[in-house]
Amino acid sequence: MDMVIALLPALFFGATGIITTLLGGKAVQGTLGMTYGAVIFGLGLMLIYVVPNAGWDYVLNPRIWVVGLFSGLFWAVGSAGQFTAMKQIGVTLAIPLSTAGQIVTNALMAALVLGEWNTGRMWLFGLISVALVCVGALCTSVQDKSEEQGVQQVPKSQFTAGLISVAISTLGFMLYFVFPNLLSKIGYISDDVHDAPNGTGVHYMTAVIAPQSIGMLAGALLIVLFVAKEPSLIVEKHTFLNMITGVVWAIGNVLIFISCANPNIGQAVATTFSQLNVIVAVLGGILILHEKRTRRQLWFIALGTLLIAAGAVLMGNLGVL
Repeated sequence: MDMVIALLPALFFGATGIITTLLGGKAVQGTLGMTYGAVIFGLGLMLIYVVPNAGWDYVLNPRIWVVGLFSGLFWAVGSAGQFTAMKQIGVTLAIPLSTAGQIVTNALMAALVLGEWNTGRMWLFGLISVALVCVGALCTSVQDKSEEQGVQQVPKSQFTAGLISVAISTLGFMLYFVFPNLLSKIGYISDDVHDAPNGTGVHYMTAVIAPQSIGMLAGALLIVLFVAKEPSLIVEKHTFLNMITGVVWAIGNVLIFISCANPNIGQAVATTFSQLNVIVAVLGGILILHEKRTRRQLWFIALGTLLIAAGAVLMGNLGVL
């Protein structure tokens, strides 16, 4: 069951791009609407689960609020960087680079800082699994030759700026994932608070979600006002429609945070599994959104899917190697 919970975020995260495309609107409206839905889900989770099961001590814990708010703001930094990179170098370059960067940084952060890889064999096979998932993610985004020529025409200065934006995005998303466990690792969150109940970490990770969603909303509003510079989008129809996207994303979000806190799964496995959303997004784009792909691209998509699946299976079995 632990592995099933760890795999489910990929389904929900992968579905968000498909849903927001079907709903329409600009990319920044998808991001902002997502935070609206995340806040609704976060507050609902607090009232329905956290209060009855963990109690008001978790809901009103100021340290949990600090962790959640900063985690949400880091997510907003990641989104702003990704949004900017897509404008600078295009979606087909920005998303695979961002995905690969998140896999590498989250896995290494979990291994080096959180100490989840504690044997030479785990390091060896962990790095192999990360490499497989990264190569697979890049394969799913291979462009046809005519499109590749268009990519090469991006000015060098613009391409460099795009890479900087991807790096900022990767750092933001990495901190968003790792921050709750990192603050526990350094003692800001006590073991008693972090591990309850029965060492699963469910109380802490579910209590973080509401303040995290508020931090996300604050960050998303700053993106709309100062990055996109389109304040009118805050109350437009497609922004509110994308609240559906936010609820779907939020379900995946709470599941991945529960998996990160679970000692049987951990940060490295949970975040790598979540990047299987590339498979869901690509296949959904072809089958549901009817995006056309050449025969060459379909072969690379098939190869990439196999590599990602192989890397995820290997990552999931590190503990028994």
